[in-house]
Amino acid sequence: MTIAAKAANDDLDLHVDEEIKNCLDSSRSFFLFAGAGSGKTRSLVAALDHLRSTAGKRLRMRGQKIAVITYTKTARDEIIRRTQFDPVIAVSTIHSFAWTLIDGFNHDIREWLRVELTADIVELREKEAKGRAGTKASAERLADIASKQRRLDRLDSIKKFIYSPDSDNRGRDSLNHAEVLKLAGDFLRTKRALREILRDGYPYILVDESQDTNRHIVEALFAFQAAHKGEVVVGLFGDMMQRIYGDGQPGLGENLPADWATPTKKLNFRCPRRVIKLINKLREVTDKQVQIPRSAAPEGHVRMFVLPSTGTDKAAAEQAICAHMASITTDVDWTHEEAVKVLILEHRMAALRMGFDELLAALYPVTQFRTALLDGSLPLLTFFTKLILPLWDAKSDKFTVARIVRAASPLASSRALKDAADEVEQLTKAQAAVDALVGLLDGNPAATFRDVAQNVAESGLFILPDLLQVTLAGDAVEGEDEDDEDERSDRDKAIVAFLDVPFGQVRAYAKYVGRKARFDTHQGVKGLEFPRVMVIMDDHEARGFLFKYDKLFTGGVEDTQTASTRRLFYVTCSRAERSLALVAYADNPELVRSQLLHNGWFERDEIHLGLP
Repeated sequence: MTIAAKAANDDLDLHVDEEIKNCLDSSRSFFLFAGAGSGKTRSLVAALDHLRSTAGKRLRMRGQKIAVITYTKTARDEIIRRTQFDPVIAVSTIHSFAWTLIDGFNHDIREWLRVELTADIVELREKEAKGRAGTKASAERLADIASKQRRLDRLDSIKKFIYSPDSDNRGRDSLNHAEVLKLAGDFLRTKRALREILRDGYPYILVDESQDTNRHIVEALFAFQAAHKGEVVVGLFGDMMQRIYGDGQPGLGENLPADWATPTKKLNFRCPRRVIKLINKLREVTDKQVQIPRSAAPEGHVRMFVLPSTGTDKAAAEQAICAHMASITTDVDWTHEEAVKVLILEHRMAALRMGFDELLAALYPVTQFRTALLDGSLPLLTFFTKLILPLWDAKSDKFTVARIVRAASPLASSRALKDAADEVEQLTKAQAAVDALVGLLDGNPAATFRDVAQNVAESGLFILPDLLQVTLAGDAVEGEDEDDEDERSDRDKAIVAFLDVPFGQVRAYAKYVGRKARFDTHQGVKGLEFPRVMVIMDDHEARGFLFKYDKLFTGGVEDTQTASTRRLFYVTCSRAERSLALVAYADNPELVRSQLLHNGWFERDEIHLGLP
């Protein structure tokens, strides 16, 4: 069926839901392909409703549940609501699910950490032996070794490990987010007892947004299902074209086990016909999946505006484009800023426009930081976004300040107050530390993250994250030369660069990752839809971190970078319910237009060189 053909009705994909139900009834695992706007969540909820009606009683009698793994807390809450808060359905984020697997395996966690920490220490000592003593890099390595050694020495005194998916987990008995995912994946693959506990407790495991689910968990689930065929069902819901994060399983959906089913949804219920035609063209070079509009889908509007990279007043140009879209769509809401969803595809572009460019530029290149940096969970930054910034903002509210300090400061902890000779004197010390921090930030608008970290370290107001302690140890060494910098790891160089960034940029960053900014990105709009969408692409602002739009638009070789750019372009375009405006700032607008026409993505009258 061609894209132009109307579906006879909107029941075209009903057989897919029936196929999934048959899989659940026959204990057959499956991977559901569900493209943009295809009703993936609807199919997931339909599967859950089927299990509730056919297996709910049996599951309750056996004390079993249906596990549903989601990517975000928002998605978790939505599924819980749509399944009427039924306790037989255990919906959790990936981190929460991973923790439920390993919680209580304290001896095994301790021994796993012992091996990991020992290996890390050995590697650091080898680097130290090859490096030069007395340098900043050496001081950082020694501090890192000391930090890991302290944790290693404390392992035997920890009776129970703790973890919270929603906090920074800074306690000495805490596990961090990355460790929990690795532990869960490793234990599920290697520990028969854990697999049997999971099998007996959760005979059905359904994974939403599986293309972005951490690869440690996905690999472990495949191994788990293979070991318990006929006893458990693993159902993956996703679309690799909508893969956003880099820590998912590459090639998910390819080379599946022969006994897995692969139901596929064809209908797109969200987008107008013109947008569906565009996104079908975008994925032609990948999996060639073709979507079909619902029978009542409007034709919709798509326009591409290609403007010079330099010499353009971008704010004025984008306002003029909105006015033009209002005219051609006869939709006056295009002229109302709050009614248009503006998507900035590259985080660097949003950072530059919002004012946290130096912060992002310092940390983004480090692969191990990237996912947590973008979702707001990087401990190196949450220390500032969730402790320092709220404390500074609450400086005139004594009750809020006291609450933050009592909850997080070692100066006001129960143990500190109990051990203090004079409790009032101890609280006065904590207040002095707060006053010193507020005084720094109030009196020095140019204060850097390093200034703040050093202030906190000197007063003891809060415990610094280990990586900050390591870097500050390097700062204590006098002098620096080129050879010394070469000895530093990319991670350590990034942290040094980050600490030189003005602290004031943290506010814009917190607003951005908190989804409170006017601009949003592909991560922020995952699963969402908007009547009017404007997508802004600018390689000069993005500075070519991971994505290149000129390369995609001008016929570059289909490499990893181009493939990533294509996926993000697909995700953003597919958010539009009525009309879509694409704005590209290019060095050679005429070349971009020629290639886009050659690609067949747009008609000639849909592409504007310069302002309309």
